[in-house]
Order: sequence, then structure tokens, then C-alpha cells
Amino acid sequence: MQGSDLDATAAALLRGGVAIYPTETLYALGCAAHEAAACARIAALKGRPEAKPFPLLVADMDGLAAIAAELPPDLLLLAEHFWPGPLSVLVRTKAHLPRQVRDAEGFSSVRVSPHETARLLCRRAGPALVATSANRSGLPATADPDQLDPALLAGADAALISAPWPTGGAPSTLIRLLGGGRAAILRAGAVPAGALVEIFTLTEP
Repeated sequence: MQGSDLDATAAALLRGGVAIYPTETLYALGCAAHEAAACARIAALKGRPEAKPFPLLVADMDGLAAIAAELPPDLLLLAEHFWPGPLSVLVRTKAHLPRQVRDAEGFSSVRVSPHETARLLCRRAGPALVATSANRSGLPATADPDQLDPALLAGADAALISAPWPTGGAPSTLIRLLGGGRAAILRAGAVPAGALVEIFTLTEP
């Protein structure tokens, strides 16, 4: 596939398509979060079980409000201190979103990406986009456009691989908010525990 520009990538997503695009850490394979058929295509492209929910990106708090079933005070506190940034949080989301992006309790992993391109795509084709790593399951994710899997490139409807590039490094940290200023780290990542303990009391998951 030839590389697509921002307009073409957004248009593909708006048509219910699948696209590869950059985030602050790695390249993502994504679609509009409400498109169940596109989510199923992504699972097939990656060879990933559909029972494992995909993470989501939003551009800002308006995007989050469009998909969230609730915005508890601790979530607003997290947003104030860590977003945009590589911190993902489990958010109870609205029931119209497909099962591929929500767990059995109705939660989705969501973050506000600091990557300019990812946020523009969310605003144009969102409000939320699937943002799973652009790799086959079991193979390494990449921040290098030259290392993107040719099979994924061929299977996607668009691939936005122009600068600014992902910067690589650890994936986003994933946390669960437990209420009352408490949080649990579910996956260590780019935001260290030391930064979180300045705002939240960390407990076991």
C-alpha cells in the first residue's frame, strides 16, 4: 500500500475502514471505536482473540465525554495531571460501543494521546479510535515505519506513515481507578509509579 495523507486516512476511517497511524509511542492499527465490523477485521489481521478488548484513543475531554458512561472525580483529576500523555485508564463506557472495545464489566482502556496526528484523526473520525499496536500477535510492535508488517499494510485501507514519527519506548501505563484517590497499576509503562503516587494512593489490582 502507498502511504496515505491525513485526509485520506480520516476518510477511510469515516467509511468504517481500518488504518495504520502513529501514536506517541508506537504505530497503531485502528478504526472508529463504534465500528464492530472494522474491529473484527483488526482482530483477524493481528491474529488476536476478539475476546480481548482493544484500547482506545480520544483527542480531548470532549471526546472522552462522548464515549464515557460516567466521569468520576478521580478520572477528572487524572486528566488534569497526565493528559495528553501515555497513561491509559479503564473507563466505564457507553453500551453502544461494540464488545471488541469493552470488557465484561463495560470498561474500556482509554487515553488522550499527545501525538498531534493521532489526536487530529480522533477529532475527524472519532470521537474515539481503536489503537492496538500495528503488529501480528506475538511479534514485536514498532515505532519504525520501515519495520511495519507488509501483510498489515496490505490489509489496511490506509496507512499514515509520515512524520511526526512515534518516539518508541515503553507502551502506555494502564491503571484502574478504585475511588477515593486510590488506583492500581495493571500494566507498567511510560508513566512511572513515582509520578502516579504524587496524585493517587497505589494499591494492588
